[in-house]
Amino acid sequence: MSDVEKWCPEALWQLARGLIPPHPKPWQGGGRRRVDDRAVLAAILYVLRSGCSWWALPASFGVTRPTAHRRFSEWTKAGFFALLHQAILDLLGQAGQIDWSRASVDAMHVRAVKGGT
Repeated sequence: MSDVEKWCPEALWQLARGLIPPHPKPWQGGGRRRVDDRAVLAAILYVLRSGCSWWALPASFGVTRPTAHRRFSEWTKAGFFALLHQAILDLLGQAGQIDWSRASVDAMHVRAVKGGT
């Protein structure tokens, strides 16, 4: 099993592939062939899960550090990871795989009104 298949299994890829934002067309043509989105997603998931730096990304993914980081930035800005998270939660919810008795809510991002209740 390759690192790409390990970090982005087929079931996850089938869910994610329809959510990935379309890539920008080169404005003048030419250039290098675009690296496979599945390999990039696997590399990004590896970095996020392992906690390693972008510089420590193994070559076995076939993705360079700049490419992985650039796509991570592009996809984050486009809202891809929020959509993927929601799609996974929806899938788990439909299958009855979410235990809401163990859920936690974090409200650190909610602004407290000065002098409010």
